[in-house]
Amino acid sequence: MIRVTASTPVLSYIPFSVVREMLMDNPRKHDRTSWLQGPPETCSTVPPAVDNPWRLILLGAPGVGKGTQAALLRKELHACHLSTGDVFRAAKGRSECDLTPAMKSALDYMHRGELVPDSFVLAMVRERAACLRCRGGFILDGFPRTVEQAESLNLLLHDERVHLTAVINYELPVGEIVARLSGRLTCQRCKAVFHGTERPPKVTGSCDICEGKLNQREDDRPESVRVRLDAYDRSTFPLIQFYKRSALLLTVAAAGTPQDVCSKTLTALHAWRSRYIASA
Repeated sequence: MIRVTASTPVLSYIPFSVVREMLMDNPRKHDRTSWLQGPPETCSTVPPAVDNPWRLILLGAPGVGKGTQAALLRKELHACHLSTGDVFRAAKGRSECDLTPAMKSALDYMHRGELVPDSFVLAMVRERAACLRCRGGFILDGFPRTVEQAESLNLLLHDERVHLTAVINYELPVGEIVARLSGRLTCQRCKAVFHGTERPPKVTGSCDICEGKLNQREDDRPESVRVRLDAYDRSTFPLIQFYKRSALLLTVAAAGTPQDVCSKTLTALHAWRSRYIASA
């Protein structure tokens, strides 16, 4: 395990410069059609083949910034961002006849406010196994969440003759996560995220982008955040130990600007790969 620490202050939002850079990136690159819609759909563009593509899993509690890091790492490593959350969100907007049986069942659980069972999540990932073989590599976000899912993923990767490069676990003290999430304000209309102290809107309660109303999500209230973190710790601690025993875990401190955290992640990854090559 490689542990990376830092004492830079926490920023609770993505700076406009980062958002602008993401939006200006070529929208046709890594369009993820195959991942978001599943077979038989294919991506209109695919990344170029690279030697030793990066195949990563991202772990971290709510609020540590996994989504932001996935977007930044995608640009740096040229690997596709495979988010299971994005798949479920995309499925909600599709007609029922366009959904596979596994996805229909998963959405039924979500509509009832229940957790989707491991079997259906794994089925959804298995349907998209071609994405795991992507010649540009992948950054898997949102799966696995349990040891059982991790074991099933290992079997799937073995069947696809694909090997994980590393599992990145982003860490942040509980108090900082609570401050980060409990200060978030989300636009009801365009879903842009602001922060009460770190990045307040120009007009109180109004979105800078679309002038929609800003609200605090129920699950972002301090008491709700602590409940979410407790649940995450109970379910994920065994998973972290699982990957630690597999010698794949890299722990990165999530404090600092998004660019700082990305830089620390890249340093840890390249150090790990250099050490692995040297010992091979």
